[in-house]
Amino acid sequence: MVLRKPPVRITPNPWFWLLAFVTSYGFLAFPALAPPGAALAPAVVANGLAVLSVVILVYALLSLGTSISFVPSQRDIVTHDAYRLVRHPIYTGAFVALPAFILRAYSLVNLAIAVTLIVLLMIWSVVEERFLRGDATYAAYLRQVRWRWFPGIA
Repeated sequence: MVLRKPPVRITPNPWFWLLAFVTSYGFLAFPALAPPGAALAPAVVANGLAVLSVVILVYALLSLGTSISFVPSQRDIVTHDAYRLVRHPIYTGAFVALPAFILRAYSLVNLAIAVTLIVLLMIWSVVEERFLRGDATYAAYLRQVRWRWFPGIA
């Protein structure tokens, strides 16, 4: 974040800033603060999904490089590596991590928080795309990369 490129434009909408804050820090705080729960699957399954989510997240972050941002902002449009497969690979990693956590520590509270975070990430991705759609390069990218989160699915 310290070495990221300055934005060409950034959203002034305070609701988008709040969405970014709640979703980002909620995703980070949830596993640390969640109440204990019951295992729904063998540890190898939950741990395997957790490792897969980390691999996806690291690959996505490395692919994004210095174009990373906290709120919807226009920087260089990244269309290579993870971003040639899906438009929001960081969210893909989160979508794999949250079910992995639920498989390890299921409770109704944990499930409700995980589903809420998934919905917020989905909203955030739509908000980002609407903000960036005005850029001709991003509009072309939307046509080129069809999938938001999972290749061939969504």
